[in-house]
Amino acid sequence: MKKLPDEDKLTGRIIDLVVQYGRYGSPRITAMLHREGWMVNHKRVERIWREQGLKVAKRQKKRRRLWLNDGSCIRLRPEYRDHVWSYDIIEDKTHNGKKFRILNIMDEYSRECLLSFASRRITSNEVVEFLAELFCNRGLPEYIRSDNGSEFTARKVGKFIRDLGTLPTFIAPGSPWENGYIESFNGKMRDELLNCEIFDTMQEARVLIEKWRAYYNTIRPHSALEYMPPASESWVVDINLKMA
Repeated sequence: MKKLPDEDKLTGRIIDLVVQYGRYGSPRITAMLHREGWMVNHKRVERIWREQGLKVAKRQKKRRRLWLNDGSCIRLRPEYRDHVWSYDIIEDKTHNGKKFRILNIMDEYSRECLLSFASRRITSNEVVEFLAELFCNRGLPEYIRSDNGSEFTARKVGKFIRDLGTLPTFIAPGSPWENGYIESFNGKMRDELLNCEIFDTMQEARVLIEKWRAYYNTIRPHSALEYMPPASESWVVDINLKMA
């Protein structure tokens, strides 16, 4: 096959993207190329992918960041923006072995992550405060889906949500698949960020988590959205940095 004039340049860019986003396959790399203005179809990217022997990277060991000086998914499907929000908490550790928690809140329809708050401990009072700020800036969703964790079933949280006219929707105990949208988001965060980074301090964790959230909302191609990001312009309230 005759080599096209831009073949070497395109191949180099594909390799650069694979190095930068090692867990991405050829469809997501194709979407990234389209966003950069490349007029290339997926078959050509797949051909170069095969010729170069590229593959999705295996899970890597965590690395330290080098700093420079300078009801359920089936029973209740989201039908429009701010119809259903969901939230959940996941855990990770700083380098000293101490656990911290991350509260993630997302809009299920747009897949936009509205908040990722990291702290050693997250209370029901803090959940109420964050929801109140989101409600003020974005308006009320019709439903909020969550698991049955103590932070979410706390009377204060439930009363606050119901008093504002939003109906909380709890999933069945031991059924994380019923909260599939947020579970999928949590998995991406863990795969692409938490499993790849060593956090020396909570401040470092907050900065990198907030940076990844902004990237996820505005740049990262989402397969369920025809490889577009969840939000072309993300509403960013840097609560993690405020709370530092």
